[in-house]
Amino acid sequence: MYLCNSVDRSNLSNAYTDGFANDMHFVGQEYSLLLLLFYIPNGFLDLPLNLLTKRYGARWVLPTLCTLWGVMSILQAAATNFAGMLVLRLIIGGLEAGFFAGTVFYLSLFYRRNELAFRIALYFGSAQVAAAFSGLLAFGVFQIKSHIRGWQWLFIIEGGLTIVVGTVAFWWLPSTPATCRWLTETEKSVARARLLRDGSVEVDEKFNFKAAISAFRGWRMWTYALISFTYAGAFSTTSSFLPQIVGRLGFSTVKTNLWTVALNCVGVVVLLAVTWSSDHFRERTFHLTFALLLPLVGMITLSTINVLEQKGVAYFAMFLMAAGSYIPSCIVHTWHNSNTLNENSRAAMTGIYVGIGNLAGIMTSATFRTNYAPAYLPTIYCASVSSAICIIATLTLGIWMKLDNRKRDKAQGIRRDPGTIDTAQLGDGEKNPDWRWSS
Repeated sequence: MYLCNSVDRSNLSNAYTDGFANDMHFVGQEYSLLLLLFYIPNGFLDLPLNLLTKRYGARWVLPTLCTLWGVMSILQAAATNFAGMLVLRLIIGGLEAGFFAGTVFYLSLFYRRNELAFRIALYFGSAQVAAAFSGLLAFGVFQIKSHIRGWQWLFIIEGGLTIVVGTVAFWWLPSTPATCRWLTETEKSVARARLLRDGSVEVDEKFNFKAAISAFRGWRMWTYALISFTYAGAFSTTSSFLPQIVGRLGFSTVKTNLWTVALNCVGVVVLLAVTWSSDHFRERTFHLTFALLLPLVGMITLSTINVLEQKGVAYFAMFLMAAGSYIPSCIVHTWHNSNTLNENSRAAMTGIYVGIGNLAGIMTSATFRTNYAPAYLPTIYCASVSSAICIIATLTLGIWMKLDNRKRDKAQGIRRDPGTIDTAQLGDGEKNPDWRWSS
């Protein structure tokens, strides 16, 4: 389902390389505006949709969203002007809003804290697989000769696949381990015990709006919000505009789409390796900092060289962008979920932080204008500054948590790791002397 979600986000960029903007008679900055306005419903609807996921269960909410945005994706092929396409993109942005946040929260109901980053990466990696798949699919679809344009076939085929996947998900997905029909009663008990051991204070909590919004207080909440907003600069630049950035190398439409495939395949490998390491060592701060540095170095490189004269260096810089841009999404949302043991609060916080990250797409889309082509330096500068701010915020919060853990160890006269304390015993959260931050 997230593969379909990600394909839809990247297919507009692929369609652009096939003359989409000319066929739609875009003028001025209408293409950039189309990308920018998508993020408004996509950012503001994350929180309410994630609360619906908690209230009614992922089994119903996530497949419904998936099926509906598949229908809207097909309808894009019938659009003939900017106004019609804008309406469809706004609806798709709203439908897709709750999906990433909903799935992060959903996985936290099944996996322990030291398993979550890699599990999120396994499904979030489909975003890069989608980018590679979208490039290959676009290459094939653009070879179709008919009265229907290649970019229209792209929307029809990808939208149709999304509807099929969403329909199957209605039957397949369980809402929680307790309702998973292929688990035995013993396995369901084990699943519950695992989460009480290292995941939640209470399992299968009833929806409580007051408990959900109670998490929004304290300086750490605002620091997480800053991190969520700023890490997304490099991510949205890479995920939305990589084909245009590769296009700076001066190759044909076909080669431009194919050259994005290798970038995203390497990115998936790096994503899985770093998140596995983060889970294995129960360490978030320095893994996240490393991930943020990769695209930052890549973007600085692209902004300081002549791309046409140094194509090899430029392509390597794009590898750095693809390798690091997707990792923060997994680690950031694992980080705050690992320090939030109440299910209602996790649903609300994941919704708000993912929504804030989506709103960052407005920032990069606003600077990605056709008159800045082919260098798109304002976009690269904006994303670079965002990454630098994110690194500072990450180190500030992470080092504070590590120092506070040492302080608590010293007070108790024993060194304790977060994974050695049953989360079921931490109902009063950080006020409990046994509390240790997952940092």
